This record gives sequence, structure tokens and C-alpha cells, in this order.
Amino acid sequence: MSGNDIVVLGRLADPYGIRGWLRLYPFGDDPLEWGKMPVWWIGSEGGPWREVKLKGLKVHGEGLVVALDGVPDRNAAESLKGMLVGAPREVLPATDEDEFYWADLLGLEVVNTADEKLGKVAGLIETGANDVLRVVAEDGTERLLPFVDAVVLKVEKDAGRIRVEWGSDW
Repeated sequence: MSGNDIVVLGRLADPYGIRGWLRLYPFGDDPLEWGKMPVWWIGSEGGPWREVKLKGLKVHGEGLVVALDGVPDRNAAESLKGMLVGAPREVLPATDEDEFYWADLLGLEVVNTADEKLGKVAGLIETGANDVLRVVAEDGTERLLPFVDAVVLKVEKDAGRIRVEWGSDW
């Protein structure tokens, strides 16, 4: 399956324990719902993706840990550190009207309330406090906009635009 068919959901991090479990850093609000998908896809940015069966997903402390089929021990888990976790859009839970997968936001034009084009969403950054839109203008200017209600006024996916309260000279 190609990377264009996959919505990235999170990233595998450090191994947890000796039985092949890994810490999971989700790029979403409800990662426990992903446990309903019996198959996940893992791969790297722009690289090939492969299916893996999910053996376990649970909350541990303030984070999540995951067990995947074919990962029997810590050494095997080490080899997956940094890999992305994803799924084809058609198997993902539907989003509510005001919810979005990060993949839905990439490439959208960002326009402020004065109708000035600030650029396009080139990526998102998870900071812990809130997500941040990385917006790049045609001239290469990069802006980091907090993805919070005070800044992001409306996401118009069908129009290919995000309307924000943000000055072009900020």
C-alpha cells in the first residue's frame, strides 16, 4: 500500500518491557478507538507500509503501549522505534464536523480575517499543550500557528482553506 493511501495516526517510540511492547505517541485525541482495528500499518515517511496485526493496546501511566504481532521481544521492538502507524482512510472512524485527521489539514490554504494568504499547511507539530500548524508561504516564510479556537476560526475542508485570526506581519 502506498503512503498516499495511508492516514498517519501516530509514531512508535521506545520499547516497553521485555515482551515486545512499544510506547505509542498518537497524533489524535482518541487513540483507544484504534484498538478496534484488527490490522494496523507501519512504515516510514514516504516509504513502504506493511500490515501488522494488533495484539494489544492499553493505557500505561499517562501514555499508551502497544503490542504487535511478530514483535516477540525487546530487540524486535527496538527495530520499530520511530516507525509511523497508520491506516487506510476507509477503515478509520468517521470524524465529527469539528474534528479532523492531521492528513486532512495538510496542503490547505491558510487565510486570515483580512483575506491575506499566509501559506499552506506543510505539517503539524504536537507540543503537549496544543497542536501547532506549520504554515509555509510561497516566498518560503514559515509561520507556526497554534491550533486553538482563538486562532483557528474555521476549517473549510471542501474549500481547501483554513480561516485564522493571525496577522501577516506576525
